Amino acid sequence: MTVTSSSTLASLLQQTGTGTTGATGTASSATGTSAQNLSDTFLKLLVAQMNNQDPLNPVDNSQVTSQMAQISTVTGISTLNSTVGKLVSQLQQSQAVQSSQLAGHTVLVPGSSLTLASTSTSSSGASQALAAYGGLSLAQAADSVSVAVKDSSGKTVRTINLGALGAGVQDFSWDGTTDSGAQAAAGSYSYSVTAKAAGKSVSTTAYSAQQVVGVAPQSDGSLQFLLSNGSQVAFSSIAQIL
Repeated sequence: MTVTSSSTLASLLQQTGTGTTGATGTASSATGTSAQNLSDTFLKLLVAQMNNQDPLNPVDNSQVTSQMAQISTVTGISTLNSTVGKLVSQLQQSQAVQSSQLAGHTVLVPGSSLTLASTSTSSSGASQALAAYGGLSLAQAADSVSVAVKDSSGKTVRTINLGALGAGVQDFSWDGTTDSGAQAAAGSYSYSVTAKAAGKSVSTTAYSAQQVVGVAPQSDGSLQFLLSNGSQVAFSSIAQIL
């Protein structure tokens, strides 16, 4: 005759317990069983224990009560995990829908590229206005800030003096006019930022203005924004929405 002790039953209950996956935060069962299956398993084990107990040393009532408390805890955690998993899934879907509303908007992301392009259309054949947009971040307020716009060969074609600026993210525009007064050709340019406060250099970060063209959900539940230049960035990398 096989006797199933309370410690053995508790061990079996732990083996059929549930767990959560740390990577995504979604709930899952360690054995693929539901809360109902866990309850059925517990009842079968309890009946088997009662049928095979030692008549001279029957199971104590307190042991049965303790085991009932264990299964209540296990099934409760399983149900909670399932509910949390559904909530996480719904939140991720809602986040994706809300993030898609950024499509078509221009954002500032880390980078030092400028795109000089037309900002208006003309049906009469007249020349169209050109403009490029960029951004920068200052670690502290600066007395003077300047942006040096460079062509594909690295030659500075325009120096834009922005004057005194406060700390934080700032945006700027360039109308395509060069230092010589000529009109620069539409296309891709780069730039560098110089900032000083009391004669000392101020730490700066350059930001490129890019248009959001879509949203790409990732396998870990996060989102990546697709940009017009072909790159992808997380929402945390967006410094400003223009």
